[in-house]
Amino acid sequence: MAAPAPAAAGGAHGAVVQGPAAQGSAGQAGASLTSQPAATSIIYSASLTVRTTNLTRATARATQLARAAGGYVSSENTALNRAHPDRSTVSLQLKIPVSAYPATLGALSTQLGTRLAMSQHAQDVTQTVADVTSRVTSAQAAISQLRTLLRHAGSVSSLLTVQNQINDEESGLESLLARQRALTHETSFGTVDMLLVAPSAQAQHQGTHKAGGFVGGLTAGWRGLVRVVSLILTGAGAALPFAVILAVLGYLAYRTRRWILRHRSVTSSTSPPDPAGQA
Repeated sequence: MAAPAPAAAGGAHGAVVQGPAAQGSAGQAGASLTSQPAATSIIYSASLTVRTTNLTRATARATQLARAAGGYVSSENTALNRAHPDRSTVSLQLKIPVSAYPATLGALSTQLGTRLAMSQHAQDVTQTVADVTSRVTSAQAAISQLRTLLRHAGSVSSLLTVQNQINDEESGLESLLARQRALTHETSFGTVDMLLVAPSAQAQHQGTHKAGGFVGGLTAGWRGLVRVVSLILTGAGAALPFAVILAVLGYLAYRTRRWILRHRSVTSSTSPPDPAGQA
């Protein structure tokens, strides 16, 4: 029997804790879900979304918490977006022993970063477990009786009939035993589906401005220098076309003035002498 999918935030059946406002109640909510009579069989599942500053470190810490509790990581999926690092995510499915489930869920929701959402689901499968156990017992008893009949069967046809019945019962028993093992595992381990998300671009930008000390001052100074140089180069690039045009016009004006002065000098030296002056 497959474990039920964890309830989505806002639509879970049973006890649900959501949003950042509920961070202080993680351990209490988990405890309320697991405080059931010993005779009951409950399948526990949770869905948790956490924003963390370092995906690699948070993933390692989540794995460490699960293993320290006696559990394991059943699946992991990493989606890195190098063009937009703030969209990178890591999806984990953790299996946690029921005895350590509340404490581990509380640690996962508070020690890895900022919890964005969490939902919990508890499914009572006591009746299902009892039904499967009863059917296993009945199948085993039926097989035992058929084997007794098989020893006393007189004809070949009777032998074949009883043997076929035994084969059918054993096939059904194997299926029941597999389902019983699955139920035992599901009721022994709680499931936590965790989504780790990278910090937003705005948060990263704000974080860089909050850096202090020598490194923070050096970073701020370098950013200021880069900004000033960028402005100077931008202004120079914008003025360059106008400077080229002005230089060409200035050169033409200079050449024109030189030509006019030279022309006047030549005209003055080649003009005839004034007759009045000769007289």
